[in-house]
Amino acid sequence: MPVISVRIPQLGEGLQEALLVEFLKNPGDTIGRDDPIYVMETDKATTDVESPYDGTLVEWTVEPGTVLEIGSEIGKMEVAEGVKEMPVGHGPSDNESPEPTTTEPTPTSTAEPVRSTRVMIPPKTRKYLKELNLLDAVDQIPCSGKKLMPEDVDAFIASGGGNAEISSDQYTVEPLPKSQIVLNYRLGRGAKACIPVTVMTDINWTQVAEARKSARESGGPTGFAMACWAVVQSLKNHAKFRSVMNADGNSLKVFHRVNLGVAVALPGDEMVTAVIRDSDEMSETEFYQAFTEQISAARDTGDQADESTTVTVSNIGKAGMKIGIPAIVAPAVATLAIGESFAHPVPDGDSFRFQTTVTATLSFDHRIANGVGAANFMSEVKSRIEAFEA
Repeated sequence: MPVISVRIPQLGEGLQEALLVEFLKNPGDTIGRDDPIYVMETDKATTDVESPYDGTLVEWTVEPGTVLEIGSEIGKMEVAEGVKEMPVGHGPSDNESPEPTTTEPTPTSTAEPVRSTRVMIPPKTRKYLKELNLLDAVDQIPCSGKKLMPEDVDAFIASGGGNAEISSDQYTVEPLPKSQIVLNYRLGRGAKACIPVTVMTDINWTQVAEARKSARESGGPTGFAMACWAVVQSLKNHAKFRSVMNADGNSLKVFHRVNLGVAVALPGDEMVTAVIRDSDEMSETEFYQAFTEQISAARDTGDQADESTTVTVSNIGKAGMKIGIPAIVAPAVATLAIGESFAHPVPDGDSFRFQTTVTATLSFDHRIANGVGAANFMSEVKSRIEAFEA
């Protein structure tokens, strides 16, 4: 029986790459056409992708957490005699390479080049541009035909374009770790889709500081974990912050449970997200236990976030930072950064007293929530932290 490729399909106009999130089937499984077989994340949504064939899964050829170009092979299936690999609609057939289609160029004189943004960019050219760090300059590269070719790029460099004056012996190329590639994909997705807005407030940290002092001797939760517990309780009452934008752009997908994300720093300036799932159904003791376990698991096995991880909390105070404007890492719709505690002067009659304080900064997607909704959410977080009891 023939074995053919399973490829990342073209599910939306202009889609060029996707993040492979997880596999839903294992090698050796019998699969029916249209059975969901893996999950991929695109600029628009996280989607269960269906099998284009009836057959048996032979192998997966890539790993979850990989960013792949549309048309890339991700696995192989054994199929019945006569079944052919799906054409371009589900990736290129047989030995074809995927070529993203763009608008035909406006007719011009054959003596004048056209700009590459109006032409096709074959995968081999795209790869060459990436190697030369010229993807951002692609619209400046003249092209004499309908496809931008490597020789067009070479001519552009030879004419003084790009960074041709910098020779390769002046730098080294270091590959990014897998966790950073995934993070970059999601940051890019957030930058393309969401409209970020930031609000911040100072929070009286006295109660949490006292509770942490008592808990430290018994190995209890950190002050940051206590603050995360306050965030979970607040999220129960703010559905907008348990939501993501639906693919249609006209409705919200509201999650019933709170799957809280926690930013976890790794050695080498890497970062992943731990997730405390169904945290709104936990007791406080259960939450702290799950908090510790999930952070440890994320350090060992990697990022745990998915579409239902709508809010991520970041402990920038641990790095000695008082205030930071956090990025929104898709698919989350908000990131809350909690800074280092400091002594804040508070008027007290004719004098001042000093109060232990932290600054909390929330970046959120304005398409999901408006300023009043974000302020109300932050006000509840503030009130719960200030009234915290061990």
